[in-house]
Amino acid sequence: MKKLLATALLLLFISAIVQAQDFTRKTDNMISNVFKDKNGPGGVFLVAKNGKTIYHKAVGKANLELDVDMTADQIFQIGSITKQFTAVGILMLEEQGKINTGSSISKYIPDYPSGDNIKIYHLLTHTSGIKDFTKMKSIQQIAQKDLSPKELIDFFKNEPVEFLPGTKFEYNNSGYAILGYIIELVTGETYRDFIRKNIFEKIGMVNSRYADDSAIIKKRAYGYQKKGEAYVNKGRISFAIPYSSGSLMSTSEDMLKWQNALNHNLLLNEKTSEKAFTKKTLDNGETIGYGFGWHLSRLNGIATREHGGSVFGFKSMGVYIPDEDIYVIGFSNCDCNSPTQLVRDIASEAWKTFKSKP
Repeated sequence: MKKLLATALLLLFISAIVQAQDFTRKTDNMISNVFKDKNGPGGVFLVAKNGKTIYHKAVGKANLELDVDMTADQIFQIGSITKQFTAVGILMLEEQGKINTGSSISKYIPDYPSGDNIKIYHLLTHTSGIKDFTKMKSIQQIAQKDLSPKELIDFFKNEPVEFLPGTKFEYNNSGYAILGYIIELVTGETYRDFIRKNIFEKIGMVNSRYADDSAIIKKRAYGYQKKGEAYVNKGRISFAIPYSSGSLMSTSEDMLKWQNALNHNLLLNEKTSEKAFTKKTLDNGETIGYGFGWHLSRLNGIATREHGGSVFGFKSMGVYIPDEDIYVIGFSNCDCNSPTQLVRDIASEAWKTFKSKP
């Protein structure tokens, strides 16, 4: 009997190794099909199951001019994945009784036009109707200016609304800029300091920070764009502009710490977390595929929590499958290589390979 049990365990062990090797081979192929230029900008991809890394790969170059290969611990600008941190920051303050997501924004910004009709949750869910400043033709006038949060909001606040709050979902960076400003008004801290102290330092995200082009940041991946057949350095933008909607930097390993912290309620209690991960409804009762800071979608018929990001020279994508505790994060240091579909494809393959057996 003991011999049969030992044989069965050995077979299971061998099967698991073969399974993991097959997943690695397939994932390597998927990545190489997108990142075809080994001497061009590259990317980093991490897959985790049950909170542990099962795949970690770097491809391409972190710096073209110095011919530096990409490594798995490289730091990237994460673009709109920043919104997850902003949303959690708001919910942390709500747990402390300092913010109510059901309150009007006029409670915090009294002079905001029609602020009585716009709630915090409208900003969180992209249902506010506020004009998205990134779609304004005049944005080039401020793109390289180090505006204060108030100056950024003054830039768009008098624009006509696109629709009445709560009547439509339309992805909106302005709403998340306002949320960052509200965090500053409520706490008396800058947004970057609040996120650093209350999230990054609290859960050990030691390689994550607010973006800065002038600071010396070890292991920084440089950003590129493609014009015709040639790569060029990314265009310059002041990080005061994407601000709390898109100005954070991180690594793949730090992003796994972030996901694990959410799973283990290290930042929010379970009840509050559910607010972020529950699909919201419009005033007419229609359900939208967004919570607070996450797209709530489906992959292979299974529920996912997703978000991507795009900022000059960088693209990012993260997918989490709660039912199987599978997390996939992907970064690119050229906006010519989008990891969005690639990360979803890797997540799909991870689910097929490592899902719990019925």
